[in-house]
Amino acid sequence: MNRSLLKLVHEEIDRGGAGVLCTVAGADGSTPRDLGASMWVRPDGSIAGTIGGGPLEYAVIGKALVMLKSSEGPLLHRAVLREAESGGEAVCGGEAVILMEPLGKEAEVVIFGAGHVGKSLARMAAAAGFRVCVWDEREEFANFEAIPWGKVVTGPLGEAQERGLSLHASSYAVVVTRGHALDTEVVRWLEGRPLAYLGLIGSRKKIASVREKLLEQGVSDTHLNRIFQPVGLPIEAETPEEIAVSILSEIIAVHRGADLAKLRSALCNVPGPFFPRLEG
Repeated sequence: MNRSLLKLVHEEIDRGGAGVLCTVAGADGSTPRDLGASMWVRPDGSIAGTIGGGPLEYAVIGKALVMLKSSEGPLLHRAVLREAESGGEAVCGGEAVILMEPLGKEAEVVIFGAGHVGKSLARMAAAAGFRVCVWDEREEFANFEAIPWGKVVTGPLGEAQERGLSLHASSYAVVVTRGHALDTEVVRWLEGRPLAYLGLIGSRKKIASVREKLLEQGVSDTHLNRIFQPVGLPIEAETPEEIAVSILSEIIAVHRGADLAKLRSALCNVPGPFFPRLEG
């Protein structure tokens, strides 16, 4: 791959961008580019680099745009390049294999709140292989020295996206801010945004209060009903680190497609004062 293209892709992903990196991984016969030729396709259809132009490149760009609108993972695109006449000579009559890798939309744990639980969750999520982003309006809590495991965004919630917080279909959002009022504000702000998971920390009483306030503010039942509340699997967690384990376990279960109802049932059948998730 061209070094300048690699640098460009890295910079765009660091700024919260996304795209599909398309690389010629196989070439047999006459093909427009050799092995290793790469192209970066952005969500708006613009590109950087090339895999040879023509029908092959056009088809790959179209497939890349479809991939960016879904959660489809890396794939190999095989294309037979038919011979075409050009000035009396046949050109490009081989077969190409293109490795298409979506980047910038990997599974990411987005944590709202950089307190004890948020910090512990950031550390554990990074160790588990997730990308991590932490938002808090308090710069003394949300900074790279305090949370060195991923991206840190500070400032007003309304400016979070402009400051680098991006959400997509593989974002696992967890709301663990410093208080009920801010939790409520974050949950309202998240309405309508693409998420794979949304969890809210707190007691049953707190969550019921937050729900009531949000309904009064016009937040939809559909949004509120998708919240995992109380957040985390019922393992009697008490310390910030234990709570982080509980939350991350639930995120992993959702990410891997586990049967959560069966898992919770199994946990709740273990002797102990477990509390079931508050539905609705």
